[in-house]
Amino acid sequence: QVQLVESGGGLVQPGGSLRLSCATSVRIFSMLSMGWYRQTPEKQRELIASIIRGGVTDYADSVKGRFTISRDNGKNMVYLQMNSLKPEDTAVYYCNAQSPVGAYWGQGTQVTVSS
Repeated sequence: QVQLVESGGGLVQPGGSLRLSCATSVRIFSMLSMGWYRQTPEKQRELIASIIRGGVTDYADSVKGRFTISRDNGKNMVYLQMNSLKPEDTAVYYCNAQSPVGAYWGQGTQVTVSS
């Protein structure tokens, strides 16, 4: 059974930084891609950052230049470094793994950006 567990969310002031972590029970290099999504009550879950098996990364325009996705294959961990946070970044953030047979999700971690 594939398990993804996010951590690192919390309350941060505008302009601050947070680092989210995703611990996985699988070898992430076997996944087609790993990604971070976020969701608010007003919006559908959206993909904001991804890293494919070959290491190429991609970002939503809303976070490009501020967020960085990375992975540690040896530890089976995926990270999302979030800088210059804005109130509109407030959301529940989910880790996602895309395998050849399906997608897997973590339980989510809340990020709140507020003064």
